[in-house]
Amino acid sequence: MALDAAEAGRAAAFLVTNSEGAAFHLGRLRSRAADFDPDTRDRFLAGAMLPAAWVVRAQRVRRWWLETALAAFVAVDVLLVPATPVTAPASGTRTLELGGRTVALRPVLGLLAQPFSCIGLPVVTVPVFERGAAPIGVQVVGPPWQEARCLRVAAALAAVGVAVAHPPRG
Repeated sequence: MALDAAEAGRAAAFLVTNSEGAAFHLGRLRSRAADFDPDTRDRFLAGAMLPAAWVVRAQRVRRWWLETALAAFVAVDVLLVPATPVTAPASGTRTLELGGRTVALRPVLGLLAQPFSCIGLPVVTVPVFERGAAPIGVQVVGPPWQEARCLRVAAALAAVGVAVAHPPRG
């Protein structure tokens, strides 16, 4: 099953979470901007300047994406989807190669998780390791109110050795 609309869901989620985060932190941004990490501060400031029409449209797309994702559960109990587009980067990494381009790391790490977290579905992320390598996260996404189902699938993945935490060689 393919959820081809995840990219639209992610775009909507990005706008909605930027505007909501900015609204939540606006008072502290005004009084103590220097207390924020510069990248985070700049993201919140950008979110504070988003046109309201964009945010309203993004809310509509988010609702459409939720309905699209919910339709998938007619045929399946859970979705297993990647959580990140790459294995865990080394501490301090600021950029990575993705699709032949060098991109900023921070916005890309949530690229695959944000479409699901923004629509409120239960999600459990489990690490999948190749022995001696850094992990990649896999999301177990369930229909509304099925957190227990997601946790059972995550436990089953651990029980069969798929989601086992093998620390990378250091």
